[in-house]
Amino acid sequence: MTTGTETIRPPHDTVWDFPGIAARAARTDEEGRMPPQNWTEIVESGYLRLFHPEEVGGTGASAATQAAALEALARACPGTYWTATVSALLCAKLVFTYGDTERHGDLIRSLVEGRRLAAFAVVETTAGSDASTFRTTVRPADAPGGGFYISGEKSRISNAPVADVAVTLARREKPPGDDGPDWCLAFVDLRQPGVRRYDIPHMGLRGMPWGGIVFTDAHVPAADVVPVPFGELAEGMAWGWLKTSFSAIAIAESALDASVRHAKERVSFGRPLAHMEGVQAQLAESRAQIDAARLLARRALHERVAGRSARDLIAKLKIYATEMAVGVVVRAVQIHGAAGVTRGHEVERLYRDAEMNVIGGFTSNRLREQVAESTGLGPAVYAEFDWVAPAGLGRDPSGLDGP
Repeated sequence: MTTGTETIRPPHDTVWDFPGIAARAARTDEEGRMPPQNWTEIVESGYLRLFHPEEVGGTGASAATQAAALEALARACPGTYWTATVSALLCAKLVFTYGDTERHGDLIRSLVEGRRLAAFAVVETTAGSDASTFRTTVRPADAPGGGFYISGEKSRISNAPVADVAVTLARREKPPGDDGPDWCLAFVDLRQPGVRRYDIPHMGLRGMPWGGIVFTDAHVPAADVVPVPFGELAEGMAWGWLKTSFSAIAIAESALDASVRHAKERVSFGRPLAHMEGVQAQLAESRAQIDAARLLARRALHERVAGRSARDLIAKLKIYATEMAVGVVVRAVQIHGAAGVTRGHEVERLYRDAEMNVIGGFTSNRLREQVAESTGLGPAVYAEFDWVAPAGLGRDPSGLDGP
């Protein structure tokens, strides 16, 4: 994705606001695509540069500046936010962290300048969080110039239909004697033979392109295949959990704002809804939960920007913030009544967007297992256990396999 607009670098104390993107949010959702004007405004704002040091074209913004910008763009349009932030934050951070700034500096700059758009290609058709089922593989190329071929299919990937490059999780086909990691990140040019993309209709975040990528012996230069121990990948992926958490907080804040406005304006049984104790309790509960999530998110981002891991903290944040947002929007629907479930209403759109965050970027259920492991329980390992025989009963309720 390219733009010919000159990039402007705002000062760190900029008040982040995206009024044009916000004004187009309903149309973006209705049409299921991000308007070109949105991308132009994001590039001009300097948003894409915030998350990286100056050596690769970034601005080295503070954690407070990054947090304000993340929430502002997600408030304006969550789907547009996902498109921009998956590329500029998650993908560019992965390239910066696991790649080489000398060899991959041009790639990183193209992402932070908005000249290219990236997708993080992890999930496959067989599963989302269970990497043991992933089959996408890179193997040494037998073509002149060497490098690698990549084959496989990635599905339900943000930006897949329109991205220029995919940061792709793949298995390595290792030659004899190669005792390196079994996994790698491959930085794949998606505008080449051997790559096919397709769209997948989706419920929420409809401004975000979503779909699949099929690799059929697509070529990857040797420098763009980076072996990475699988256990280390969660560190890089935590940027995605953080991105999703800010999206959830912004959606919840928008739903609460809509609820407060409606409660003040709607008169029922001779008084505004805002004067009803039950409505007040719902609004207060939402306010408290949003503020708690925001404090946790800003603490996590501060730790991350300072160079500390905070992976476990971000995992807990992602669980809480995404499910909190769904609860806040459910209350907003209740406060709005039938209007809240009417197609085209702001709250109806926010409800669909909120649900996407719970699943997107690693499901909350899988993150709960990781949080439990961090308490000292160890990894969850399945072992068959017969609950029935010790009681003297058979497995078959008919008794045919009984004693």
